[in-house]
Amino acid sequence: METKFKALVVKEVDGVFVKVVENLTLADLPANEVLIKVSYSSINYKDALSASGNKGVTKKYPHVPGIDAVGKVVLSSVEEIKTDAPVLVTGYDLGMNTSGGFGEYISVPAAWVVPLPEAFTEQEAMYFGTAGLTAGLSVSGLINNGITPGKGEIVVSGATGGVGSLSIAILKHLGYKVVAVSGKNNAKLLEDTLKVDEIITREEFTARYDNRPLSKSEFAAGIDTVGGKILSGMLKSVNYNGVVTCCGMIASSQLDTSIFPFILRGVKLIGIDSVEISKDAKMQIWNLLSTAWKPDQLKEITQEVSLEELPKLLDLILLGNAKGRYILKHNS
Repeated sequence: METKFKALVVKEVDGVFVKVVENLTLADLPANEVLIKVSYSSINYKDALSASGNKGVTKKYPHVPGIDAVGKVVLSSVEEIKTDAPVLVTGYDLGMNTSGGFGEYISVPAAWVVPLPEAFTEQEAMYFGTAGLTAGLSVSGLINNGITPGKGEIVVSGATGGVGSLSIAILKHLGYKVVAVSGKNNAKLLEDTLKVDEIITREEFTARYDNRPLSKSEFAAGIDTVGGKILSGMLKSVNYNGVVTCCGMIASSQLDTSIFPFILRGVKLIGIDSVEISKDAKMQIWNLLSTAWKPDQLKEITQEVSLEELPKLLDLILLGNAKGRYILKHNS
């Protein structure tokens, strides 16, 4: 009998994109080298875009989003990936144009699959997901360029979002002082749970640094998750030989700044991509996240949801009203 499984399917009905939980079969999945039974997925802004019918993310519908997945191998046509092995898939085309982790099964190329680090539970891996991998790469960008805890404060934007909150959690775990920039009033998450050293509102940060080509240097480095004026402000306000990483553009894809931060202070701007980086680079970060970089607050900043709860949550994320991390638990 054909295996049936549940999935959140996004489909276009009379020009409107709707999200429904449906039963699919393995025949609905693409033909690939590895079939995985998914235990957990995490929920990201890109998933919300896909679920809204954004053709820049997903070209064809009906579609199952979910850019992250963790679970066990059911079938494999490659020798190095064994049946029943716990594995992790993030990035590449998963959940974009390939049926993703919001279904109880995924079928993917072997090149996308990495072994689940031994120090991770499946749940912990999705506490991080793509957001955590991006946060880890951002923190790595600072450390690899000499930004140690003693160099000064790190400013992090989008502080209540997935990448921002996880970046803060990792930095605080490693002993850094952190200044959070956020457009949301959530002192409980930022002060009580993440223990940030200071909170600056998005409007205050923009007003402070937006109208001059170079500002007073105040921060050792920055992790930007939103782009636009916030990123520009970070570049203007980090110290000599400071570092700023960027990974998102929810505010804007435009960068309005002069070359002064680069030629007068030696500031470095590092782009972060967690989608197409090599498996070896991913594994380096996953291994750190599962051991030395694993914060204590992971469970506190994460909410677990069911397939049936996903549609409303995706709408919330698309509107920018999500706080912290969300993971999907499959029940079967």
